[in-house]
Amino acid sequence: MRVLCSSTLIGEFFVIGFAGLVAMKDDSLSTSTVWWVCGAAMVLSVLLCGMVTRPGGVQLGWALQIGLIASGFFVPVMYVLGAAFAVLWWCSVHYGRKVDAIKARWAEQAEAAEATAPAGQTA
Repeated sequence: MRVLCSSTLIGEFFVIGFAGLVAMKDDSLSTSTVWWVCGAAMVLSVLLCGMVTRPGGVQLGWALQIGLIASGFFVPVMYVLGAAFAVLWWCSVHYGRKVDAIKARWAEQAEAAEATAPAGQTA
């Protein structure tokens, strides 16, 4: 799960940065505000790469997805990109857990095969 979720989060890192560049064009937003918000979201996306398998990591990832969608109020294309990344996040979590379960089952089977192999032979 870590690899899939981290890949999604790194993609979001770049999208958040580019959205910040677009948001700077809005005269109603100050440059410093845009970069504080975007910078915090970018740092969160990188930190989540290491926290995704820890308790609360996936939930923080969902909070980031909601924030991306909500950023559409300032950069309208972020509604679409945020929704796309929310779907990617769901897929990463869902299928990542399935892959982890399959890997664990394979590891158990390999251990069982080693335990039942006659002495001196390897499976």
